[in-house]
Amino acid sequence: MDQVIKPAGFWIRLLGNLLDGIIVSIPLGLIGFLITGNFDGDDPVTSIIGFIYAVAVPILWYGYTIGKRIVGVRIVKVNGKKLGIGAMLLRVLVAGIVYGLTLGIALIVSVFMVVFRKDKRSLHDMMAGTYVTYAKPDEMDKVFFASRKYRELQRNIQRPASSLLI
Repeated sequence: MDQVIKPAGFWIRLLGNLLDGIIVSIPLGLIGFLITGNFDGDDPVTSIIGFIYAVAVPILWYGYTIGKRIVGVRIVKVNGKKLGIGAMLLRVLVAGIVYGLTLGIALIVSVFMVVFRKDKRSLHDMMAGTYVTYAKPDEMDKVFFASRKYRELQRNIQRPASSLLI
């Protein structure tokens, strides 16, 4: 398929991430406190649970996180395939490493990419083959099915008449 449908821009993505940060960090902080006995924000238990949330929830929930669901956007693959562990690890882990190694410069570049690119894809989207969309899961299925039918018709039109008789 390799097409971007209803891409989400910078502000809605930021709001979804802020909501995730607020809604998820409070329970994670409490869990970390119960496990370790302190409210240290650099607690490895809280960081690991937060990482698992960022990777696993979109895979299990059609590309949504809690914050993204509230604002009505989700993460999808550009090629129309199901979001998987590889894409999410690229999106979260590898992109986080790149953003850290470049001291945030790559993150700033990503912001400009989302603001100015027509497809609204950032560096971590490019790395993972993903984008953020307003399209609901059933809308994506319809578009994918329609484009598949279109390609099938195009192939049939391009065949010689003799191959259609077989």
